[in-house]
Amino acid sequence: MFETFGFEDTTAREVSVLFALALGGLFGILAERTKFCFRRALVGDDRRAAAGVWLTALAVAVLGTQAAVAAGWIEFDAHRFMAADLPVLAIALGGLMFGAGMVLTRGCVSRLTVLGGSGNLRALLVLLVFAVVAHATLKGVLAPARVALGSVTVPLGDTVSLSALPGGALVWAGLIAVAALIYAARSGNGAATLLMAALLGLLVPVAWVGTGYVLLDEFDPIAMESLSFTSPSAETLFFGIAASSIPAGFGTGLVGGVLAGALISSLLSGSFQWQSFDSPRQTGRYMAGAVLMGVGGVLAGGCTVGAGLSGVPTLSLAAILAIVAIAAGGIAAQAALNRSFAGSAGSQTRPGLQPAE
Repeated sequence: MFETFGFEDTTAREVSVLFALALGGLFGILAERTKFCFRRALVGDDRRAAAGVWLTALAVAVLGTQAAVAAGWIEFDAHRFMAADLPVLAIALGGLMFGAGMVLTRGCVSRLTVLGGSGNLRALLVLLVFAVVAHATLKGVLAPARVALGSVTVPLGDTVSLSALPGGALVWAGLIAVAALIYAARSGNGAATLLMAALLGLLVPVAWVGTGYVLLDEFDPIAMESLSFTSPSAETLFFGIAASSIPAGFGTGLVGGVLAGALISSLLSGSFQWQSFDSPRQTGRYMAGAVLMGVGGVLAGGCTVGAGLSGVPTLSLAAILAIVAIAAGGIAAQAALNRSFAGSAGSQTRPGLQPAE
């Protein structure tokens, strides 16, 4: 469709960066205001309210994405989420690692990106380490391990998504959305918060349609993408240090937009606050979490946003397995931390939550 616009000096890739900047800015603002975070929805002290926000966004993302598929604007038949051979070991192990890592760092990658824009230096350092490790897993010294784990597959044939099951795509999309909205309605969140969560979820199908339909250029195609943070974080890192040889893409614009949006939102609301590490022990825990998320996010095929908020709306079984494994890893890691705190010296108490996390 893009070639019909008549642009001669602008490519679809260049426009996709601006498009991603706008989407990222909106995501940063909405996520900062709603405290959107999958970890909080699982193990936070306010998990019920946090889950209501996350599930509202998911419901809208699912309905919007499948509506776009039904309209014929986009399709996922050739997308990596729909591979006939499911790399079950890589996804399961990667999901468990990512879930454990997000508990150690007190936030998934999307939440840490928002916190980084809000003045949290812990989050920015975690993102830096995460990006380096993710790139090493994609293309560096850890790539052979990724390939070996990815070679353990289960053949799915044509049953690569829920749409292949009885009822079809719209029935399964409706079931997911209705279940999510019922929980959200009972989560105790105000209407304004749920509305912002819904707008955040709407960004997912807007991104799919924008990159897969509006910006589709048959002569110079770009990848159909939506919100994600694993590969984009690595892309942003290397664009930052080698911009003259590595052009910006959708992922680079997205990460930059989220940081800018969160910064603007936190400044306007008065919640911007410089924060850093309290001790070497805390630093070590956060760095370990960053490494786990870097490796895990690549193995699982995405983070809580890439595989979860954007992946589940495709109805891909791979994406559903990834987000379930991430949840299991997070719950198990939090249980292990709780046992560790309970078994420590009697004079030692469990540390309180870090501010803004």
